Amino acid sequence: MALHCGSERRWSRVVKMTFYLFFLIPMSSVGNRNTNTIFNKKQKLEVQQQLKRLNKPALKSIESPDGDIIDCVDINKQPAFDHPLLKNHTIQMRPSSYPEGFSFDESNDVSSNSEPKLTQLWHLNGRCPEGTIPIRRTKEEDLLRAGSAANYGRKKHHSIPNADSAGITHEYAVLVEEGDKYYGMMANMNVWNPNTGDSNEFSVSQFWMTAGQSAEDYDTIEAGIIVNANRYGDYQTRLVTYWTDDNYRTTGCYNLDCPGFVQVDNQIATGATVTPYSIYGGTQRTVEFYVYKDINGNGDWWLKIAQRNFGYWPSSIFSLLSNSASSVQWGGEVINLKLGDKHTTTQMGSGHFPEEGPGKASFFDTLNVIDGKTILRRPWNSRTVITNPNCYNLINSGDYFYYGGPGRNPNCP
Repeated sequence: MALHCGSERRWSRVVKMTFYLFFLIPMSSVGNRNTNTIFNKKQKLEVQQQLKRLNKPALKSIESPDGDIIDCVDINKQPAFDHPLLKNHTIQMRPSSYPEGFSFDESNDVSSNSEPKLTQLWHLNGRCPEGTIPIRRTKEEDLLRAGSAANYGRKKHHSIPNADSAGITHEYAVLVEEGDKYYGMMANMNVWNPNTGDSNEFSVSQFWMTAGQSAEDYDTIEAGIIVNANRYGDYQTRLVTYWTDDNYRTTGCYNLDCPGFVQVDNQIATGATVTPYSIYGGTQRTVEFYVYKDINGNGDWWLKIAQRNFGYWPSSIFSLLSNSASSVQWGGEVINLKLGDKHTTTQMGSGHFPEEGPGKASFFDTLNVIDGKTILRRPWNSRTVITNPNCYNLINSGDYFYYGGPGRNPNCP
């Protein structure tokens, strides 16, 4: 018996719906799976290409107790020489001269096998031989945490004191020396292991040497110690360097993650854990940093860590810093994501305010700059940059200061 017209239309709709459920939706799912597969393959290929670029062939590999792999790479095959301006660069093993008022024990030169005054966990399981440099191996999970393999090694947020960008707040407690030309600096940096409130936040104690004022033209060289779980996958304190020639936009990177910095030391690895830490009310640990522009040589910016010639930023990779720096800055920085509209609990320094003083608050001491006359001297024209003294503070005493804080507290909600 034939269906009524209305019944026929209803039956037709049922048939169409059944077809849609059993055929079209599964096909759509297949399409999504294919798209995801293509994306995953593309992402995996990008990650593998980056790993190949970052991890140079190793003559020896050392597994650190913290899970890091340290590769001992031929000094002549390090990442620096992938830079287009450094293709024919000849490695300098030491500066050609030193500034007036500065001297050091040549027995600690890179050519010796003396024990470094900076200890890192990987040292427990071996050392890199002469003619090589230690490089922390980048793993696939490092790139995946970064979100973009192509941008791995660069700062996600600009790092200039007083800067705010994209709703991400940088909190600073920094001493700034300016008003002259600067060809170097010195600082002894207290080593702690500050807590970070979120894996996407970091806490760093460092120096900056900068040149330029505008957002488009700003050069920096930087080094210090950092806790950055997003980058390293843990909450250990690690040695870090950085540079940029264009205000962190397209040039520069952490450590040896891009061509630029030339390392000559075979005992110290950037990105590796620094141990031991200072103890609240007890033994205080420090790392000495020294930067000097070899103005009588190639004009390169030499970095000395723990009394060892660690390496240099070639003058040729900079525009403004190819001449001199216009400011020197020392202190702490944290990222405050303001989760839940509250200030972060990420600590700076020891996590205690500078008012607590010796043995409790973090410090920088032995502060010096190399001025326009290439004389090593104490800071004369200094000012402080403290973004929120109720959260982190700094007490300046000339050639040393105490700084830091706990972050969120009753006066810093």
